[in-house]
Amino acid sequence: MKVCAIVPSLNPDEKLIDVVTGLRKSGFEQIILVNDGSESSEYFDRLKGDDCVVLTHDVNKGKGRAMKTGIEYYLTNFADRFDGIVFCDGDNQHSPEDIVRCANALGEKENVLILGARDFSKSNVPTRSRMGNRTMSFLFRLICGLSISDTQTGLRAMGNAAAREFLKTKGERFEYETNMLLETKRLGIEIEEVKIETIYIEENKSSHYNTFKDSLRILKILIKFASASIISCVVDVLLFALFVKLFAFLPAKQQLFIATAIARVISSIVNYFLNFKAVFKSRSDVKATIWRYYLLCVVQTVLAYFGVYFLVRLTHFNEVLMKLVTDFVLFLISFQVQRDFIFQTKRKK
Repeated sequence: MKVCAIVPSLNPDEKLIDVVTGLRKSGFEQIILVNDGSESSEYFDRLKGDDCVVLTHDVNKGKGRAMKTGIEYYLTNFADRFDGIVFCDGDNQHSPEDIVRCANALGEKENVLILGARDFSKSNVPTRSRMGNRTMSFLFRLICGLSISDTQTGLRAMGNAAAREFLKTKGERFEYETNMLLETKRLGIEIEEVKIETIYIEENKSSHYNTFKDSLRILKILIKFASASIISCVVDVLLFALFVKLFAFLPAKQQLFIATAIARVISSIVNYFLNFKAVFKSRSDVKATIWRYYLLCVVQTVLAYFGVYFLVRLTHFNEVLMKLVTDFVLFLISFQVQRDFIFQTKRKK
């Protein structure tokens, strides 16, 4: 087990002593404690040693920053000795056995994120935690295409390559842990779950997870995708109006055809690069994605035509209404196809 343990902590009590003692007994050769601006350094001073480094923030900067401080120190000082790191909380809600299991699951994998997954069906799980996790898991599956049973876990292990990538992930406080999960698709990092014991102390009163804020963070991806489509539509209309005037000297049919074609080509290029850079933030090559994007455009156009045609014949409803229904369904399908097929970064071994 060549894994370094990192424990971010704020205003700890005796439970931090239990956590570090458990890590030492379990065979962790190196531990990094991050004191995130605690009122007292008493417990950190008691634990400090050759095998336990204490890093201190003068003021509270948030869990995300504490995790990054730990990662940065590890990469600078210990990355040549260990294969990766495991994060655990300092409130003793992760058993030493489970921490070891997550560390062992990491092995020598460079680009993987191991999550210690709790069982939220157990009776000791607070209602707030159960409902929050179910909501987040549903959104991750629907919008991100990620099947994660425990989105709130603080027990996480990662290889050195993944640690370098996550050091650049945005977020200074508790949103960092959610952003880390969201980044895995773009970074091509695999997620693996290890079932762990479900421990809640004092009804998990210390939890700072905000389901509403984290849900908005995930929904933002879909909103960005819709915004890119709206922007492209506006560009298409404005360019069409411009080219209609520029080619006013041509016969009406040629004028409309040229204006439509040029406007659609330019607006589709705008939409492609908005999705490529802003929505999915793909690391794939343009050459490898653009042909798939335009193939999707052709297929989507054909499906839009036949969708409206058959829905009108089937329901006898207004064509405009059926077009709205068809376009909405194709919008959701297009989003998932672009996310999982067109702009998906290849997984790294």
